[in-house]
Amino acid sequence: MHRKKVYIETYGCQMNVSDSEVVLSILQDAGYDRTLEMDGADLILVNTCSIRDNAEQRIWGRLEQMHSPRRRGAAVGILGCMAERLKDKLIESGKVDLVAGPDAYRKLPSLLENLSPGNPRIDVLLSHEETYADIVPVRTDRNGVSAFISIMRGCNNVCSYCVVPYTRGAERSRDPETIVAEARDVFSKGYREVTLLGQNVDSYLWKSARETVNFAELLRRVAATDPLLRVRFATSHPKDISDEVIDTMASTPNICRHIHLPVQSGSSRMLELMRRKYDRQWYLERVRKIREAMQDCGLTTDVIAGFCSETEEDHAETLSLMEEVGFDWAFMFEYSERPGTLAARHYPDDVPPEVKKRRLNEIIELQNRKSLESYRADIGRELEVLVEGPSKRNGREMCGRASSSKMCVFPGQNLKPGDYVTVKVIDATSATLICTLMNR
Repeated sequence: MHRKKVYIETYGCQMNVSDSEVVLSILQDAGYDRTLEMDGADLILVNTCSIRDNAEQRIWGRLEQMHSPRRRGAAVGILGCMAERLKDKLIESGKVDLVAGPDAYRKLPSLLENLSPGNPRIDVLLSHEETYADIVPVRTDRNGVSAFISIMRGCNNVCSYCVVPYTRGAERSRDPETIVAEARDVFSKGYREVTLLGQNVDSYLWKSARETVNFAELLRRVAATDPLLRVRFATSHPKDISDEVIDTMASTPNICRHIHLPVQSGSSRMLELMRRKYDRQWYLERVRKIREAMQDCGLTTDVIAGFCSETEEDHAETLSLMEEVGFDWAFMFEYSERPGTLAARHYPDDVPPEVKKRRLNEIIELQNRKSLESYRADIGRELEVLVEGPSKRNGREMCGRASSSKMCVFPGQNLKPGDYVTVKVIDATSATLICTLMNR
């Protein structure tokens, strides 16, 4: 039987990477093999993100570049959030043969069977049950050290600026036994780190006739797989991260000391308009609790500049919160209105572009300074690092992350990915800890 070749590009968050691995597993069973070269592929898939307009514009540009292979006979498909949001526009463009939403991946083989020129196939129905729990993903990471495990799908928060509830549907959690089984499987294959993924991992909740499992309990069970398996997670929500989760992290050595805790704004007025369901004081209290339990816990965040009606006073509150918390690093963006969201329907996008840009630049400048302070504060410390592979800048050095998620570089040509080493920090930039290897 002739096996076809599938080429897949993934854009956006870690969840999309995990989804692409599920897609590859489904297609592998249907007679496709993955190729890393678009030329020569029988099927070209683009797994998309719709969180910001520039992400969508990038995909439209890629579709233009895929015209030549499509003309040669390759089928082109759009997957994920953009497929869900722009299904009609994508079909009408004449640039794609397949449009499949995040809950339609099981149907890809049947959709592909009936493809024909000028007859695009589409399935964007959202599900209240689909978690792909029984599918063993095809791992696409290159180092064979870190793996993503999706623990839930969808989101119930409906933040006013966000399209995710409309493109990924309602929140549903995956059976914890299948999550633990997947963690055991990747560990047996040599992986030494897993990242548990969800739009809001802290609201993970599995109920059956036999048991109720919350996120803290799930963390304990995955960490119990093996002491050599590091456990990370993303993303937390400030309104939901509990004392139990924080205490579980603090008491379990192989749960990494890093929390990505998106704040979005330091202004309580902005947070209310964003429908974040916490205020500035609540956020700062959660940070206090985290640092009280784990002084060395890495903290990262997301920040939006120029949300609807944001004033200079609101912006100043964001800067002051960032100053007070001292994040290790941050994802920082100008507000991008997304059609269909509550904000697009009810709030004017009234902050001028030049003001958004100036405020974003001030946020970036502040964060760069705080990142450097945070990284330089580690000089002199000894850290345990999981080796990921050669450094990108210097092939004679190795790199890996500390528990806090900070990237470390160090000499060690005899090391291999998956090794644990102890390093001492001797210098730092705003994004890297420069280390020396301690005696092994």
